[in-house]
Amino acid sequence: MAIRRRWWRLAMSCGAGGAALSLLISGCASNGGQSDPAVLDPSALSDGMFGEAGDVGAPVRGGTVSFASFSEPTSLDPAKAIAAATTGGVELLNIYDSLMRYDAESDTDVPQLAERLTHDDTFTTWTLTLRDGVTFSDGTPVDAAAVKASQQRFGAADGPDAAVWNANVADIASPDSMTVVYTLDRPWPQFSNSLTTGAGMIVAPAAGPTGEGFTPIGAGPFTLDSWAQGTSMTLAARPDYWAGTPYLDTVTMVYPKKTDVAKETFLNGEIDVVYLRNPDDITDIVAQGYPGYVGMAAVANVTIINAAPGRPGADPRVRKAIQMGLDSEALFERAFGTSTFSERELFGEYSRWHTDVGAVPADPAAARELVEQAKADGFDGRLVFDVGPNESSHRQALALQAQLQSVGFTVEVRRQSTGGDHIRAVAADRDYDIAEWGVNLRDPDPYVKMAAAMHSGGKQVYGMYTSPEMDALIDSFQSADQQEKLALMAEIQRRVNDDVPFVTHGYYPEYLAMQRNLHGVQGSSNAMVSFAQAWTS
Repeated sequence: MAIRRRWWRLAMSCGAGGAALSLLISGCASNGGQSDPAVLDPSALSDGMFGEAGDVGAPVRGGTVSFASFSEPTSLDPAKAIAAATTGGVELLNIYDSLMRYDAESDTDVPQLAERLTHDDTFTTWTLTLRDGVTFSDGTPVDAAAVKASQQRFGAADGPDAAVWNANVADIASPDSMTVVYTLDRPWPQFSNSLTTGAGMIVAPAAGPTGEGFTPIGAGPFTLDSWAQGTSMTLAARPDYWAGTPYLDTVTMVYPKKTDVAKETFLNGEIDVVYLRNPDDITDIVAQGYPGYVGMAAVANVTIINAAPGRPGADPRVRKAIQMGLDSEALFERAFGTSTFSERELFGEYSRWHTDVGAVPADPAAARELVEQAKADGFDGRLVFDVGPNESSHRQALALQAQLQSVGFTVEVRRQSTGGDHIRAVAADRDYDIAEWGVNLRDPDPYVKMAAAMHSGGKQVYGMYTSPEMDALIDSFQSADQQEKLALMAEIQRRVNDDVPFVTHGYYPEYLAMQRNLHGVQGSSNAMVSFAQAWTS
């Protein structure tokens, strides 16, 4: 059973009739993967495959595909990692598969390892039926007992997404070997989407405990063959995969230090897939006719503010001064040479969650006054700004530094050498005052990430300010009906305006660009893709 959510679908248009739209790029793939000139409004990008070729013939067996990831996973344990394309989610999905899969074409969560998923009228009891004959890579069955044990392990591990799961799932029952029944503490109409990510990636009983001694044993199309940490990872195809032996022999994940290097390597034909999210990279790569999988990410380019005790951001005047001292459109222009995708609201006009509540505009004079007030009470004006290694990050950081220094701050830009170092500094060490980051709210169910990154009980807050008022809004959003959710999202925008846990600069259509001879890649949540049915011509 597919769990349908979308109330309306933004249609992508391709053709000469769109000549009044704002950006000239090549949009529709044809003629064996070559692109015809077309006009595409960048705001028309939406979740799903874009620019796929038409009839490409029968699949071919053999070979390998290489994928340049945004960052290397910190763990291959779904209980300890964030299942998203930026944080090793592609590796996880191909090793473990998932109980459900987000299908962008229909905008539904569809069964994957599961055969079906149903719910009661109150959305508090969900019944999952497993497929018959599915096994882990060690040959043991993916049965109800294994699913229950894996998900209890997921909750107990206290990983990045565990708080949302634990706060909602009151009980997991296995009445028979093929059935799992979830009893929730409160209604959750989009619960199915949580089974497309970490909690739905089932770990075999033989995998062992979290931490040292863990072995990545899953039910996915590939197994871990080798991992040269800091360089690459190779996944080998499983001949006994439940949906059939993958066409590819191997998939190699590579970990370049910078996206700029990854993109250049892709354009040279040395990489088959590359993760991109910067507006200039995306418009360039699509203009050259490369197809890809799109995962829309709201609140993706933000400056987060550490409000922990002893940090400058603990003072609400400092947070407001940062908010009003930044011109987001100018930052995008400096970083990417375009203001496309610049948006101070939580959700841009592309999204079903866009409301008529605006963000707080830049006001340098008011920002300067607040900085002076804070300095009069002992604030020295200094901020440490942690950023990633990419050139666009550095350009935006220098522009942000100039804007904040013009209102009275002294900003030290700390540029990390790798994306992994940046993630560790912010997420693990909390060693920053302000930082380049992405909250990455998703249209299918923004509740999960809001609960993780904007709620006081979340594991991805990383020092940002939270409030009881915001907690109550997020809790209400989870169970509300469609109309109520939009009204609540407007209130969440107002609360962000007042609390300033972060300053939003824009959204990203995450783009996993692919060479034109790669076919059969299948997408899911959080811009993750599976190579189970992929092949090269």
